[in-house]
Amino acid sequence: MAKWFLTVLTGLGLLLSVGCSSIRHQQESEWLYAPMARPLQPTIQQEVKILRLSQLLQQKELTDEIRAKVFFERGNSYDMLGLKNLARLDFEQSLRFYPSQPEVFNMLGVYYTEINDFDSAYESFDSALELAPESVYAGRNLAIALYYGGRHRLARDEIEQAMQQDSADPFSALWRYLIVSEMDAEAARKQLMQSYHAHQSQPKETWGWSLVAMMLGETDDSTVFKQIMQETSDNTVLAHRLTEAYFYLGKRYQMQAHYAEAVALYKLAISMNVYEYIEHRYAFLELERIYNTIKDEHSSSH
Repeated sequence: MAKWFLTVLTGLGLLLSVGCSSIRHQQESEWLYAPMARPLQPTIQQEVKILRLSQLLQQKELTDEIRAKVFFERGNSYDMLGLKNLARLDFEQSLRFYPSQPEVFNMLGVYYTEINDFDSAYESFDSALELAPESVYAGRNLAIALYYGGRHRLARDEIEQAMQQDSADPFSALWRYLIVSEMDAEAARKQLMQSYHAHQSQPKETWGWSLVAMMLGETDDSTVFKQIMQETSDNTVLAHRLTEAYFYLGKRYQMQAHYAEAVALYKLAISMNVYEYIEHRYAFLELERIYNTIKDEHSSSH
């Protein structure tokens, strides 16, 4: 574990900086700033795009297929700005005009997962997979929904199918680890280690396998964050990578029952405003799970 990073526990500075903290599993503590990107903000291009798509939808001569496409595009634009309810309404409208859109069912499944409406999420992902059985994203997202819904064995079966379609995907490997850990932590770690050693040298996915190494403790946490800061000059890409890194590091601490550290990390993942990433979306679910865990532990001790 990186002693430098646990300093995020100083509550008031969570989103911008961290202070010196006494860490129970490290002998030292130090003053450091948590790596941050400027939180993403709406751009004039995004706002103009929404305006133009809205104007286009007012035209009566559009075919149903084109109208569905426009609703989908506007929904995506809303989604990237964090306007989830508007995005969901547009996706539902898109399906009303043209139902054969697996990517739209996939997005709706993610939305339903976010609000703990798991039956609707399963139905949406099933529809996506019926239309596009080869979709790794829909398969992985269904597995994640089953995981959050507490159906771990079914989640394991689904993520295994996603891994069979693309064994080199580090994010599927990470989620398989998280899912299988609920049933057999030792087997989950062994699987992840095997995937890491088999695919870590792939040039296209160097970043994803760095996250796997961090989860396994195969590399120092500080090394991963130094890699992000050194290799990333674009603020948007920086925000994306930090969102992912903070989320998966939060999962690691949560699995170790270090809840204060995990909460701080999830808040950092949320703070970059990368609304469309599942790591941003599901950080809220993880915060809720931690709250419920602590509440249950408190109730059982009284």
